Formats: sequence, C-alpha cells, structure tokens
Amino acid sequence: MAGSKKKIVAEAPTTLEPLGNKEYEKKLRHLHVELVKLQRWVVEKGLKVCIVFEGRDGAGKGGTIKALTERVSPRVFRVIALPAPNDREKSQMYLQRYVKHLPAAGEIVIFDRSWYNRAGVERVMGFCTPEQVERFLQQAPSFENSMVESGIILLKYWLEVSPEEQERRLRDRVNDGRKTWKLSPMDIRSFTMWDEYTQARDEMFASTDTPWAPWFVARSEDKKRVRLNVLSHILKQIPYEDLPSKPVKFPKRKIGQRYKAVHHPFKYVPETS
Repeated sequence: MAGSKKKIVAEAPTTLEPLGNKEYEKKLRHLHVELVKLQRWVVEKGLKVCIVFEGRDGAGKGGTIKALTERVSPRVFRVIALPAPNDREKSQMYLQRYVKHLPAAGEIVIFDRSWYNRAGVERVMGFCTPEQVERFLQQAPSFENSMVESGIILLKYWLEVSPEEQERRLRDRVNDGRKTWKLSPMDIRSFTMWDEYTQARDEMFASTDTPWAPWFVARSEDKKRVRLNVLSHILKQIPYEDLPSKPVKFPKRKIGQRYKAVHHPFKYVPETS
C-alpha cells in the first residue's frame, strides 16, 4: 500500500462518568446556538465546508450527524449518504460521483461515509481489487489538496469504537424496532472482520492523514460525549463571528376582518394522544 506501513494504535479511552440527559441537553443546546451562528457566517461569507464522517458500523456516525444538523437549515447543512453505485457510476472514474456533491458557496456538506468507502468497506468486502485500493490511496491526497486549494474547508472525522461496544450496539438493533433498519446484511457479513477493518483503517490513515486534510479521531464509546466533542471541535475549526441581527417586531394582525373562513368538512387526524 502507498505510504508508511506503521500500525496505528488507538489510545485507551478515558474513564468518565456517564453524562446525564439534563447536562447533555444543556451542553447540546449551547452548541446548537453556536452552529446557527456558524450557519449565518458561512452563508454571509460564502464559505464552502465539507465534513466527512467515517468509522466502523455502529460507531455512532448517524447520531453525531443528527446532532449536528437537527437545529440548522437543511439547505445550508446538506447530508450526503450515497447508496451503492449503479452500473453507470461503476463505469465512471471512482471519485466522479462524489465531486458533484461538493459544497458551493454558502454550503456545509456532510458525507455520511464518503469516497473512503474504497479504502474501507469495498476493500474488506472484496468489492474492488487491491490495485484499485492502491490507486485510490495514491490519488486521495491530491484530490483533497485540490479541494482545499479551491477554497473548501475539509474536515475528516473517524469515530473509534471498541469491539465490545460495537457488538452491544449491533445486537441492540435486532431487538429495537426503531433501529432494525440500521442492521444491514453487510453489517452481519462484516461482523467477524474486525482485524481486516483495523488493517484497512491503519493503511488509510498512513496514506491520507495529510497536513492539508488531517484525520481527527473521536472516541465514541459514549454516544453523548462523542456528539458534544465533535460538534465543539467543528466549531473550533471554522473561525466565525456572531453577525448582528436587527430586532424582530411582529406587526399587529387583523384576523377575520378581510376574509371569513368557510365551514368545510375537514377530515381531522384522530387525536389519540
């Protein structure tokens, strides 16, 4: 593989008390307020931001992305989660299907898995050849350098989870009717391939952890803490200011003076709750 073969050993997670819901919601609310300020700044200044989330199945990517986007505009914060490529896309240059989703001015694009599929799941599951992986690892740094030189702020996050916590989360998806859609046949097939994914991660980092597009690793044993940590980190990577806004004053309304509502036989939703 391209780059160094040095094995990357993750640091042991720090032992912290579980974060209570009340404290978590308080801290998350503060971060959401700051993300709204960031959103206004990005739109006002025409910034282009691209955030990549990678990690093993069950690492917490979806929950972190939801926490990042639930209080901002989907027209500014766009989430891209591409399905498996179709026949036409398979015939294209590998990176081509991702380029069209990159941010324009005033946009923050979030990739829920990205072009790094080739260095991870595609490699481990045998969906591409070793030569294709090698070529990708050689090309990705140049591709990302071109992104950065074009003015894109590129942030790459790897969510690191232990095998024990990953197994607990995957098993939880079997029994929780809200999460069964998250458990795909691919998750089951890849369950026994922990070491193969570790090797793929290490070689991916060795080739693509560059000065212009470094990888940031977030320990995700605690879902609440990793969400707060990643959101805080994103806010620190993009300098922004709280733009002044004009005071809002609602005018008086004249209800029922210009038009009288008709008596229509509306079909109301049953109030069962």
